[in-house]
Amino acid sequence: MNVTATLSSTREINYAEATLEAMQEEMRRDPTVWLLGEDIALQGGVFGQFKGLSQEFGSGRVVDTPISEMAIIGSAVGAALTGTRPVADIHFADFTTCAMDEIVNQAAKIRYMFGGQGQVPMVIRAPSGMVRSAAAQHSQSPEAWFIHTPGLKVVAPSNPADAKGLLKAAIRDNNPVLYFEHKALYQVKGSVPELDAGDYIVPIGVAAIPRKGRHISLISYSATVIQALEAARILAEEDGIEAEVIDLRSLWPWDKEAVLQSLKKTKRALIAHEAPRAAGFGAEIAATLAEEAFDYLDAPIARLGAPHVPIPFSPTLEQQVRVTAAMMVAAVRKMKIRV
Repeated sequence: MNVTATLSSTREINYAEATLEAMQEEMRRDPTVWLLGEDIALQGGVFGQFKGLSQEFGSGRVVDTPISEMAIIGSAVGAALTGTRPVADIHFADFTTCAMDEIVNQAAKIRYMFGGQGQVPMVIRAPSGMVRSAAAQHSQSPEAWFIHTPGLKVVAPSNPADAKGLLKAAIRDNNPVLYFEHKALYQVKGSVPELDAGDYIVPIGVAAIPRKGRHISLISYSATVIQALEAARILAEEDGIEAEVIDLRSLWPWDKEAVLQSLKKTKRALIAHEAPRAAGFGAEIAATLAEEAFDYLDAPIARLGAPHVPIPFSPTLEQQVRVTAAMMVAAVRKMKIRV
């Protein structure tokens, strides 16, 4: 898939509006695309990200379901196998655990088990991450579970343009795609191509580099990219360190070549994500860099992630487990980079 619209003709909208546009465009383009989940028709989604879809497309294509993630995902798998392209909404990414069998044993494996005779073109939209003291059962970033599962694709956009372009790409993909949308990003605004600028698609598997640099590579995704960009600004202004920020956007497949090329230039890497550091996706990235780019390194690869604790309800304690720009700045300064 190619990006057929550019950011040269843009307007400012927020992340939730960008994903709503993606749904509208894909449902108008393809009558086999439909949406199911809890409170999406009557309420417009728990974060308002589906407002107006039921009025335009009707109850046959925007379906309110019972409170059962197992039923939502199971229905989507069956519908995908019979020729439609369902988009299944899960209220919070934490609740994917209620449908793990349907996701990892059915959706992920059916195409392989039937030798390609059946495919499962479905999207699971899952709001993830910490926001406003949602506590231990509504704040997790579980992407590593699904990256670990062969047969699934996983994306995690950090800004409105990528949110729109990746959702459209995910809907058109013939494989099941986990689409993680960080709850703290819904009201974040950014530049998105004008509606008449063409068919805007962000290819799955291609990273972005929102800030160029030459001293260290800051590798991240989802809302943590915002923290990485702030850290890069502070490092440049206070230390003269030019950090290159890599927004992975797509976690599986991930753009290994873009990261390796950056590391060849900067010689140092800091990987940061909101999910727990232990067995997080950052560990896979670090291992790959150690195996394939060891000779380029001038310092050990650094990683930041949440501590191995449940996410607290207390706002003060929640802030203690969150990966911040200040933490990234401190980690970079420990490397004692000479500029």
